[in-house]
Amino acid sequence: MKTKEHTVKQFDTVKTFRKIKTKISEEIKDMNLEQLQKYFEEHRLRPKA
Repeated sequence: MKTKEHTVKQFDTVKTFRKIKTKISEEIKDMNLEQLQKYFEEHRLRPKA
């Protein structure tokens, strides 16, 4: 008889990224090209110095 091990996820990566993508999509849905460029420039990740 086989037994299955069940692990509890503490962090769901796929769920988190979907949530982030949905948030960004809602924020940028009505922006034109110039607004999009400004948005991504302001929200770009920058390396820590």
